[in-house]
Amino acid sequence: MIAFVVMLVSDYHRIARLAYPMYAIVLLMLAFVLVEGRTSKGAQRWIALGPFSFQPSEFAKLVLILVLAHYYSKSPRVGWLQRVVLPGLLMLPGLLLILKQPDLGSGLSFVAVYAAMLLMVGVRSQALGVILLFSLMLFPFAWEAMWGSLHDYQRQRIMAFVDPDYDPGGKGYHALQSRIAIGSGELMGKGLYGGTQSQLKFLPEGHTDFVFAVFAEEWGFLGVLALLVLFVALIWLSLEIASKAKDQLGALLAAGIVAMLCFCVVVNIGMTAGMFPIVGIPLPLMSYGGSATIMTMAALGLLLNVKRR
Repeated sequence: MIAFVVMLVSDYHRIARLAYPMYAIVLLMLAFVLVEGRTSKGAQRWIALGPFSFQPSEFAKLVLILVLAHYYSKSPRVGWLQRVVLPGLLMLPGLLLILKQPDLGSGLSFVAVYAAMLLMVGVRSQALGVILLFSLMLFPFAWEAMWGSLHDYQRQRIMAFVDPDYDPGGKGYHALQSRIAIGSGELMGKGLYGGTQSQLKFLPEGHTDFVFAVFAEEWGFLGVLALLVLFVALIWLSLEIASKAKDQLGALLAAGIVAMLCFCVVVNIGMTAGMFPIVGIPLPLMSYGGSATIMTMAALGLLLNVKRR
């Protein structure tokens, strides 16, 4: 709530002017994580402060929105170099440091924010066509390089997505148990704390990445429908704020926050339902987590900051 209020009461123009210094601090923290960060379950993503720890990659998402919004709003950005290449170079250091941890979910969120900003400022159809053409041409080489850079558990997660039954007791376990939990909720659900998959610990990480499966088991299809309506309403109102912002900076900030929230919601629900490979992306306002919750509340505070001005 403190993060929410701080981002709400300060003029977003003042906050945006601090974007580059904040980004430099975030990059230093991401580099520090690779050297002295706390490791958990094969990933080195946290900085420990006594009994507490925080995840810099979560805050990097919001800082990237501030950086790109500030960059595009300063002066007219015309041409391929200024609209696509330079902001891509701004994003690249943070993206590489996050992927090195490894944190594929936050890395994908970075790319989603960058793509949303490009669409917001308007990329000409010729430029967009060139990007798609080069992407298709480079895809086989990029896939080979990316596959080689993935950790073993990440490769196994992709294989589990393609065929969850190939290792039902190993890397396919999460995906299978998640789908069982969602399906067993049926129409009305099993009631609060009545889900067998979650309460008997068949479903790992039920309080974080797989909270949607727990919710679906306890509240059923009708509860999931209500939850999705709330998320759609949040995204719709956020888009309305972006469309009515008084200046380009406000519109870009709101659009970046919408893109980040929408990406997290779609990917988290998609991976728990078996539509996407499993990546570590929390469900906004639902998943337990300190850094992710603070970042989400700060983003919503910044969104309302744009609205009230």
